[in-house]
Amino acid sequence: MSFEPAMPLPAAVLWDLDGTLVDSEGYWIEGEYALVNQFGGNWTEADALEMVGNDLVRTGEALRARGVDMPVDRIVRFLLDGVISRMRERVPWRPGAVDLIADCREHGVPCAMVTASYRDYAQAVVDALPDGSFSAIVPGEEVGAGKPDPEGYLRAAEVLGVDPHRCVILEDSHTGVQAAINSGMPAVAIPLMVEVPDAPNLSRVGSLCELTVELLGEIAHGRVVRTV
Repeated sequence: MSFEPAMPLPAAVLWDLDGTLVDSEGYWIEGEYALVNQFGGNWTEADALEMVGNDLVRTGEALRARGVDMPVDRIVRFLLDGVISRMRERVPWRPGAVDLIADCREHGVPCAMVTASYRDYAQAVVDALPDGSFSAIVPGEEVGAGKPDPEGYLRAAEVLGVDPHRCVILEDSHTGVQAAINSGMPAVAIPLMVEVPDAPNLSRVGSLCELTVELLGEIAHGRVVRTV
């Protein structure tokens, strides 16, 4: 009797934060509206959705353009402090996120977080998880170029000391998925608030609940999974 060898696991799983690991976009948008309203400006749902997946400096610049009379760094700090405060009250995990992280931890597959946001915010989310859930954080203020530039994802693989082409990236936004594609790594899109255009070799699922560490291993080794 012969047995098929098990598919190797991924070298690492690289997570986006907002919209992928946590359904936090509502917290950010709440802060954006609060600032614009404070200064008598105008901010629309379309404006808010356009900021999804972008770095905070770009968001700050957009808010200034809509009438927020504050330096960009103060706008960024206002938004960050508000979201960190909300996260300490309740972390709105995306369905399946905590279980998938636990699955990775139990199989010895390291996870890294690659986010356009800042380290203190990312750390507040990581602190809500069991120790050892994430082996690295690559935040927006520590890279030279934000998404869709692939620098953050390439750096995460370097920090973990793994083959980037055997990692899997999890993303929810067009900007983030483009960063994953630009990195050359296998990626899974789990869309949330914005449409994510299709792309060759891009896996797509409706929920993290559909993923296991074994399936991510198959994706890392060339399988493309599409359920949506």
